[in-house]
Formats: sequence, structure tokens, C-alpha cells
Amino acid sequence: MVIEGGYWRDILAQPAALADTLAGLDAAALADTVKRCRDGRFHRAVLTGMGGSYWALHPMHLALLNRGWNSILLETSELIHVLPGLLDSRTLLVVCSQSGRSAEIVRLLDVKQANCFTAAITNTPDSPLAGRADALILTRAGEEFTVSSKTYVTALMALKWMADALLDSSLERSRDELSQVVPVAAAYLRDWRSHVQSVEPDLRDVRDLFVLGRGASLAAAGVAGLIIKESTHLHGEGMSAAAFRHGPWEMIHPALYALVLAGDGEGATLALRLVQDIVAAGGRAAIVSEDARESLFRLPRVPASVRPIVEILPVEMLTLALASVAGREAGRFERATKVTTAE
Repeated sequence: MVIEGGYWRDILAQPAALADTLAGLDAAALADTVKRCRDGRFHRAVLTGMGGSYWALHPMHLALLNRGWNSILLETSELIHVLPGLLDSRTLLVVCSQSGRSAEIVRLLDVKQANCFTAAITNTPDSPLAGRADALILTRAGEEFTVSSKTYVTALMALKWMADALLDSSLERSRDELSQVVPVAAAYLRDWRSHVQSVEPDLRDVRDLFVLGRGASLAAAGVAGLIIKESTHLHGEGMSAAAFRHGPWEMIHPALYALVLAGDGEGATLALRLVQDIVAAGGRAAIVSEDARESLFRLPRVPASVRPIVEILPVEMLTLALASVAGREAGRFERATKVTTAE
């Protein structure tokens, strides 16, 4: 039975957080950033964050690369300690942090050169990041219990909006695409109980759990590896679907469960083949797609550009089910804190 705690409430509150964030998106907040891009002020874009914020940047990173930008995606810890030379006037620095005050983000603000233009996405208006950014998009996720859920999906929304602005894409179309996410996420989450109950029997003796994806779906896979550990105290890994065949394949056994995010195009064909091959090798696997047979794993039909927002929903259901099977409250921290204050 699911213990209905703070993390569970945050999951169900995601549609409202998305609606509030969408209502607050304003092109004027990025006007100066867009002008500087058009004027050729930047040689590169450096996208940075930690934890779920880092993975939320991945779809934007791909969007910039696909349009010919010199985009670099780095964890903030690596950026400040290994590649601080990137933090100069030629860089558009895009920083995503739900708290805006984690240890690495605070150090970044001190390490970067004063003329390194910084565009920030945060959920905390009175944070150091918000106060020192040159351009700011605030998400409106509200207070969050522990594990990132509302802050993750609203960050994805804000970053899609920012990417479209930087790429001179239609913000009217961007808003229309983003608006489609809210009702379908709400509809999916209304059936949370049946979603959780449907997968609990398959998880009772699972020892190894993987969430796999390609392309923009790597965002949900990467975050999955974090939130499974945080919310259930069980070991789970998120990684590239291709990487799974290069090493972890040897781990396949009857107590291994792989959740494969289909994505689209050729990646979807490869994802289905991977599921079939894992099952044939003696493991368990399920595919997350718009055509999945199980309602738990069936994604709402939305434009591909906003699919990363809804891809995390089945993963969240999986965390509730894992915690339920273990007899614990999902998302209740015993050692971690909401904001990481030590490097």
C-alpha cells in the first residue's frame, strides 16, 4: 500500500505546477539574451546544473546542437573545477538549479568572470542565483518535500521555452505545445493508484533496476537513476540504452528489471528490440511509449519537443510501487537534505 506522504503529494501536484509556470513565462525576460545572440556576442553556450537540474538541460542541449550551436553540457562541479576557463565573456552561461543555492551553484557565481552573461532557471526567487543572474526565468513549482518532481518538470518547461526563444522559434507555437502537457499529465495522474498496483507484483523480487533511453529521453533516464535511489533507498541506474549492451548486459538475470523509454524514430525501433532481447536473455523489461499495452507505461500523445516532461511520469509511478513493496514511505529522506550544501 502506498504511504501518501509529501513526495506522493508533489507528484500529484505536477499539473498545477506546470500550469502556473506556463502562465508566468514571458518573452520579455529573455529579450536582452536573444538580442545578444543575434548580435553574435557569444561563441558558445555552456549549460550547467547538478542532479535533476543537469538532466533537465539535456533536451535543450540537443535542440541547440541540432540548430548548429556550439553547446556544451557540463555538471557544475566539473565546470568550476576542471573547465573554469569557459566562464568568460564569449560564453552564454545557462544555469539550472531548483534551489539556486546549492554548493556548486554558489561557487560558480564566484568563479565565473563578471562579464560571463548568465541566464538562470530556478524555483527560488530570493536565491543567490536569481539575484546574480543577467536573465531569469522563474518556475512556479512551489514548496517541494524532498525528491525533485514538480521542480524537474517545470524546469523542463522553462528550458524548452528558453531554447525556442534563443533559436528564434515561434513562442506562440512553443506555448501551444507546452500547454498540451498540462491536461494530459493530469489525466494520467488521476489513475495513479491503478498504475502503481499494476506493476507491484512484477517488482517484489527485483534486485537490479535500469531505466534506459536515447536522445532527449536520456533526460528521464538520468533523473530516474537519481530519484529511484532517493525515493526508495533501492539501487537503480539510468543510462543510455545503447550503453546497456556494453557491459550491463552481462548482469541480466530473472530479478533484473529494465524500463526502456522508446522516444521516437529509429530510437523507438531499437528500444523495442532491446526490450525483446532482455526478455529473451532471461530478464524482465517494459517499454514506455505512446502505444504501450499497459496504461502505466502508455505515454500521452504530445509533440516530441515536450515528451521529456511526460516521460518521467511512469518512472514516478515505479518509485511509488517500489516503496510500497518495500513497506516504506516514498521520498522520505533519512540522510540527504533538500538542498546540497557541501561539495
